[in-house]
Amino acid sequence: MKIEHIAYNVSDPDAISAWYCEHLGMRVARRIDDAQKTTFLADSEGMMVEIYCNPPDAVPDYSAMSPLQLHLAFVSQNPQADLVRLSAAGATLVDDLHLPDGSNLVMMKDPWGFALQLCRRGPAA
Repeated sequence: MKIEHIAYNVSDPDAISAWYCEHLGMRVARRIDDAQKTTFLADSEGMMVEIYCNPPDAVPDYSAMSPLQLHLAFVSQNPQADLVRLSAAGATLVDDLHLPDGSNLVMMKDPWGFALQLCRRGPAA
């Protein structure tokens, strides 16, 4: 088996979809024209993230959550450049880890408070 998608409830699916496509390289793979604004965003490999607003009063307070509770991780060839670029687009820095194996893990929050991680892994042991 392989993962098809992960889903989460958000406050503004249209705005979040546009930001993820523009700044994270996602593309809209499927959109359902319903009250929940259900949208499936795909990465370059086809892994999808489903976002929707249903019910609106049950959107978690992602900005109050620790990124270690929930985050969406992306492979980044240059986390430092992506950190600067995403900060200019409204994301905020949470942590910038440089590990002994050469890995660079940058944790950020998108403009709505959802945690994003930018990962450049060091060589495998």
